[in-house]
Amino acid sequence: MNFTTEAAFAKKMDAHDELAAFRRRFVIAEPDLIYLDGNSLGRQPQGSIPLLQEIISAQWGSRLIRGWNEGWMALPEQIGGKIARLLGADADEVIIADSTSVNLFKLALAAVQAQPDRHKIITDDLNFPSDLYILQGVARLVARPLHIQVIPSPDGIHGPVDALAAAIDADTALVTLSHTVFKSAYTYDLTAVTQLAHRSGALMLWDMSHSAGSVPIDLHQANADLAVGCTYKYLNGGPGSPAFLYIRRDQQARLGNPITGWMGQQHMFDFALTYERDPGLRHFLTGTPPILSIAAIEPGIDLLLEAGMASLRAKSVQQTEYLIYLYEQWLEPQGFRLNSPREATWRGSHVSLGHKDGWRIDQALIQDMHVIPDFRQPDNIRLGIAPLYTSYYDIYEAMRRLRLVMDRRLYEKYEEGTTAVT
Repeated sequence: MNFTTEAAFAKKMDAHDELAAFRRRFVIAEPDLIYLDGNSLGRQPQGSIPLLQEIISAQWGSRLIRGWNEGWMALPEQIGGKIARLLGADADEVIIADSTSVNLFKLALAAVQAQPDRHKIITDDLNFPSDLYILQGVARLVARPLHIQVIPSPDGIHGPVDALAAAIDADTALVTLSHTVFKSAYTYDLTAVTQLAHRSGALMLWDMSHSAGSVPIDLHQANADLAVGCTYKYLNGGPGSPAFLYIRRDQQARLGNPITGWMGQQHMFDFALTYERDPGLRHFLTGTPPILSIAAIEPGIDLLLEAGMASLRAKSVQQTEYLIYLYEQWLEPQGFRLNSPREATWRGSHVSLGHKDGWRIDQALIQDMHVIPDFRQPDNIRLGIAPLYTSYYDIYEAMRRLRLVMDRRLYEKYEEGTTAVT
């Protein structure tokens, strides 16, 4: 693709974009706002509005408790089955439950309990910090010494694949990584790294939070054991929407949910005093599912399935390449660095640009230029591409406004610091 720095180029690309019509199926309340933070919170699908109104009025309002037997109880599996189609999994291997952190805790603890003679968990320093906090909690709870080995990235951008291969050994119970890492968007080779874990008999647990809905995933082809992920980024499920978990079918009987609750009980309404787990994936449920927030996930999943991940990925690669081209033309001479992989094969659907004044530049973009990216310490301005609703002109205009921030030195009026949500 021969990119140019002209606005007309972006408009031409939008005019020929086969996915452009999907943008109209999202709520866009501020037409002048350039939203490049779908990698943190996706836009609201238009379809979620009548759906939630119907659930509130006709189901909760009218049917009351009868709603549980009229579809509510099946929602975690129903919507999990749709997400499975985005993950290369079967419907009975994915279920909606809890948050990503809680699901990670359940699966990580179950995995190390299933490997009682092993004493090591391996991860990397690109992983989301919350995942490491969860692993530290798991290590404190087990009744044996359990060491968490954090493998450093060679450059803070790319995954340390060779060092991971050297570290995984016969004492490794679990390898757990973010498939697409949150700062740089580096994306691991799912199959190759899973094979590294299996070569030494370790279980493999992937965090798909920045991958699901943004890059093609085939958990079956990779023979992955376990995965978790959130639904409020590229899946557009809404703020704080419940997460999903995946357990390969042949591991479901082997692994036990460490947070046993009545939703995982085989006959929950017998109210027996002794727990007897459901034989399928449902035993990894714990408490009562939050129906309103689970239901709101489905419209975004339906849009992704309709568009198709192959088409979405092709557009994502082209759009991130276009953004990087504009960075090279306009911003690299002004002290910016590319903090994401240059090769599209190893890059997810967001691009990180680093600058020593990154926080102040981020604030100028938001406050003065009506552009919403996000910021990750120490210097990453993350620009998220969600191909369902991000246009080429969005990218052009965001980069043009970023160049204006630098040319006019608008960032100089902002103090160094952080807000509660960045």
